[in-house]
Amino acid sequence: MPPDLAIRSVVRGHWHTGMSAPWRQALLRVAIAWVVLIAVCSRAWLAMVEQWWNISTYNHILFVPPILAWLVWIRRHELARLTPRAWMPGLIGVAASLLVWLLGELAGVNLVAQAGAVGALQASVVAPVGPRVAAGLLFPLGYMVFLVPFGDELVPMLQMFTADIVIALTRLSGIPAVVDGVFIDTPAGLFEVAEACSGVKFLIAMIALGVLIAQTCFIRWPRRAVFLAACIAVPIVTNGVRAWGTIYIAQSQGIEFAAGFDHIFYGWIFFAIVVCLILGVAWPFFDRDPEEAGVDGAALARHRAFDWLEGSGRGTRFVLPGTIAIALLFLSWNALSARLDADLPSRLTAPPVEGWEQVRPDMTLDWEPRAQGARLRLLTSYRDGEGHVVDLFVAAYSRQGPGSDAGAQGEGALVPGTEWRWLKSATATGDAQAEYFFALGSVRRLAETSWLIGDTTLASATALTFAAMRDKLLLSPRPVALVILSAEDRPGIPAAQAIARFRQSTGPGNDWMDPLLAGE
Repeated sequence: MPPDLAIRSVVRGHWHTGMSAPWRQALLRVAIAWVVLIAVCSRAWLAMVEQWWNISTYNHILFVPPILAWLVWIRRHELARLTPRAWMPGLIGVAASLLVWLLGELAGVNLVAQAGAVGALQASVVAPVGPRVAAGLLFPLGYMVFLVPFGDELVPMLQMFTADIVIALTRLSGIPAVVDGVFIDTPAGLFEVAEACSGVKFLIAMIALGVLIAQTCFIRWPRRAVFLAACIAVPIVTNGVRAWGTIYIAQSQGIEFAAGFDHIFYGWIFFAIVVCLILGVAWPFFDRDPEEAGVDGAALARHRAFDWLEGSGRGTRFVLPGTIAIALLFLSWNALSARLDADLPSRLTAPPVEGWEQVRPDMTLDWEPRAQGARLRLLTSYRDGEGHVVDLFVAAYSRQGPGSDAGAQGEGALVPGTEWRWLKSATATGDAQAEYFFALGSVRRLAETSWLIGDTTLASATALTFAAMRDKLLLSPRPVALVILSAEDRPGIPAAQAIARFRQSTGPGNDWMDPLLAGE
């Protein structure tokens, strides 16, 4: 039985409510479309739910679905003034969102795939109900973006902001301190502004809360803008104050006491006070009842622009089949692309470099990058006659995707869960991304990371992502290699100097590696 006939059967025979028939039909189409789209994008949705439940940074997202239901509920009387009209151009949004999902799946970038999966649900509402009703649902539909777990990308920047605030307050309070990247050395000991201290958890939760309150409690846009700015700036500043407080207490009470106090008081009570402070200051300026609908159904019903839009895209019987057909098309495309592998050599052999001999790695602290899903790996070291030592790591991939993404977070030179900590960004000597790492309070390591896809050298994981997307969309995969040149700071020989000497010997770019990747 065709989908629309099935809908009419249910509406006429089994679903007796106070709703009008157009509303019942439209909502049933939305429900069926959501089931199909969630099934097609199931991997992205399962990953999102796992992050909401298991990662504390995203626990606040568990409140977003009931918030969305409440936002629709308070608009129900105004929406009842409107008549849903199926709108074929709405399928363009479904296709565009599924394309984003496909790109994320093909490149193994969860954030992109998850954004596309959520966007597909947003767009699939517009086609069955039409632009007029979608306008009445504009804020709830827009607020669905907070279902996407985002924020980890901000961690390095927030670490540096926090370190800047901490060192300024530490010196202002009379405590001698030296800062090196995210490490702060004081008389009480060495402190690290770690990822958990970046404040990203509080910041993204405050942004979600701030957007909700700005819409439901304010009418005037200047007040909304000021409130949202406060929801961004205050968490960043107060997180710096929190970190400084830990260091200040440690000077007299010791690091262990300060750390325990930080987790108990600053980790919960302090930020609860900050939230109450922001809301308390903003409360006298609220100029709207949160229970107000926020839309005028009668005005939307009279708006002539929607008459033209609805008249130009009628297609009631094709909206649901069209949504399903588009979803199945992108699902098939993803399945076909996932089966393609690029050719790789049988093994990796370190190429010779003039003036350098290959030696066994000799490291103060073990260091081996992570490259999950790589088909081939190589870790070796080179030494020249002047005592410069450079470590080379290469990982080769036949495909890019979930579980084998050379540019994924946690992959590459800095492996989570080890003694190594991110220190700061650096200037690369070649076409690469450079970072300093720190361990054991004294060991510094510089790592320059680049990515090869085919015969092209890339200096960022983002560029690799776009290149991999292109290849998979065209169903023409190229081999990918993660290349890391690294060195420790040694007495009298800085790591940057060692890598610069090595690059002088190999020449510009990564042409010296062609024999390695070709299996010669």
